[in-house]
Amino acid sequence: MSDATTGPLRRWGQRGTAGAAIPARLCLSGVGHDYGGAPVLRSIDLDVAPGEVVCLLGPSGCGKTTLLRLAAGVETPTRGRISLDEREVAGPDRFVPPEERGVGLMFQDYALFPHLTVRQNVLFGLRALSASDAGTAAIRALSRVGMQTHADAYPHMLSGGEQQRVALARAVAPRPGVILMDEPFSNLDPRMRDAVREETVALLREMGATTIIVTHDPEEAMRIADRVVLMRRGEIVQAGTAVELYRQPADLAAARFFCDFNEAEGVVRGGRADSPLGIYPAPHLPDGPAVVCVRPQAIRLRAAGFCLPGRVLTRRFLGEVDLLEIAVQGLDAPLRARLRGALAAKPGQDVGIDIDADEVLVFAASAS
Repeated sequence: MSDATTGPLRRWGQRGTAGAAIPARLCLSGVGHDYGGAPVLRSIDLDVAPGEVVCLLGPSGCGKTTLLRLAAGVETPTRGRISLDEREVAGPDRFVPPEERGVGLMFQDYALFPHLTVRQNVLFGLRALSASDAGTAAIRALSRVGMQTHADAYPHMLSGGEQQRVALARAVAPRPGVILMDEPFSNLDPRMRDAVREETVALLREMGATTIIVTHDPEEAMRIADRVVLMRRGEIVQAGTAVELYRQPADLAAARFFCDFNEAEGVVRGGRADSPLGIYPAPHLPDGPAVVCVRPQAIRLRAAGFCLPGRVLTRRFLGEVDLLEIAVQGLDAPLRARLRGALAAKPGQDVGIDIDADEVLVFAASAS
C-alpha cells in the first residue's frame, strides 16, 4: 500500500484533537556510559525544560542514540543521574524501568509487532487503562495521525510512511510527559519526509510534551527544535538555538557540520584575517595562521574587472539555484557558489566575485 494513492501524503487527522500531555522536566547530571570498558558518553549535563523540543545532533557514533536510550530506561548509565520532574529514575542506587517512567519512545525502525494489528500495536502501550478507555485512546491517537481506517491491518500491509505514523500513534497514545524519538524520519523517502516531519512536529507541539529527537541532519534539527544539542565523541560540543549554532559555532568542526564552506588559508594580524578571498574581521583571534570560511550563498557575481577576479569552471542548474565552481588565484580548490538569479556567466568566462562579509567565519588554523 502506498502513501501516494491520494497524493504525496494521505491526509492526517484534524489538528487540535490529540489531547494535551503534562510535560515533565528531564535532567541528566554527569551521565556517562561505557561499552566493554570503553566510554561512549562522557559526563553529559543536559536540562530539558517542560514542553521543550530538543534535537540531539551529531555524526554516527557520537553517542546521541545511547543518550536517548539511557533517558528512556532501555539502558542503565554507568555514571551520573537522570531525573524526571526531580524524581530520580536512574542513579547509583536507583533505577526505574521504562514502563514506570511515563516516557514515550519511538525507535528508528518503528519496532511494530508484526503479528499484531495496527490497533493492537497501539493498545500495547495502554495496558494500564481499562479495556474501554484503552480502546478509546487508541482510536483517538490513530485518528490524529490519519490511520484509523487501517486499525485492523497488519504492519506488513502498510507503507513506510504509514508504519511511521502508527509508531507515532503508539508513542503518543498514553499522553506521556516525555517523548523520545530516534531518527524518526530517516527511513522515509525525500518526497514524503518533509510532509511527515511537519505533521509530526505539529502533533508534538499540540500535545505540549517534552520531546527529544535524535537526528544526524542539521537542517532537520534547525527546522524543528527549540534547542539543538550538538554532540561529538560522547560529549556535548554546543547547545543553543539554531541561529546560535549556525551563526556562532563553537569551533571549526561545529561550523563545518552546518555548512559546506569554501575554506582558504589566511593570516590574522591585528584582529584582521588576510586571505586569497579578501580581508575579514577577526577580533577574537590572536595573530597567526587562520582558516577563512565562506558560505556558498555568500558569493555574488559581478562583471569582470570588479571585486575579486575569478573564472567560471562549471555551472549546474539545481532548480531554485545554480551551483557554480569558480577558479580563484591562490586557492587550490575551486570556489563553490550557490546563486539565484545570477549573472549569466558561462564556463570559461571571467567574472568578479563579491562576498558578503556577514557570511564569513574565521577560525584559528590550530582549530582545524
